[in-house]
Amino acid sequence: MKHIVNLSGGKDSTAMLLMMLENDIAIDHIVFADTGKDFPQMLLHLEKLEAYIAARYPFAPKITRLKSEKTFDYLMFEHEKTKGKRKGQCGYGWATMFARWCTAQLKEAVINKFCKGLGDSYINYIGIASDEPKRLRLDPRKEYPLAKWNITEKMALRYCYDRGFDWGGLYKHFDRVSCWCCPLKNLRELKTLWRYYPDLWTELRQMDERAFNQFRADYSVAELEERFRREEAQGGGND
Repeated sequence: MKHIVNLSGGKDSTAMLLMMLENDIAIDHIVFADTGKDFPQMLLHLEKLEAYIAARYPFAPKITRLKSEKTFDYLMFEHEKTKGKRKGQCGYGWATMFARWCTAQLKEAVINKFCKGLGDSYINYIGIASDEPKRLRLDPRKEYPLAKWNITEKMALRYCYDRGFDWGGLYKHFDRVSCWCCPLKNLRELKTLWRYYPDLWTELRQMDERAFNQFRADYSVAELEERFRREEAQGGGND
């Protein structure tokens, strides 16, 4: 039986990994799926986490970085659709709540391929907190240690902070620290991206100009920028 930790790099999966190591729970592989659109601070966090583990748990496996053969940009702008309403056209465009191709192809698919390459006998440990019961799935090959240990999201974040992990302040700005360009972020988080991460916002605007579909159903990136500027001029708006 192979024991695989699914490390997204966020507070929950980081806390899960460190708790498993502290409790001497068997781990054969630690895998991180690199979408190519993670915050720079997340990549620095992974380096810091690797150094922390190497110093305290020298026999633990190193983090295996997995990456799809097709990049985020290729899938979003160039991939030719072979079925559906857009058959023959290029690019998946922006993901939606009902079509999260980025998660499916750049995370789930590459991790599933890795796991299957190890044979039929494996357990995938996933960092979902106890206060997210709707995300839990009954699957004999998946375990959710945080939920089992009654660790909430708040507890997981505090646990990580207490061990020196702060993601360069990302969790002070965002509820979720996955892909910085996710159109499913709420308006508060998008305004924070515009205000504090101008280089990423510039790239986001360029991506929106290339995509066949609009960033959000209610706003393009340019329209969001106009709204945020207007709110700032009026005294801050909704933060």
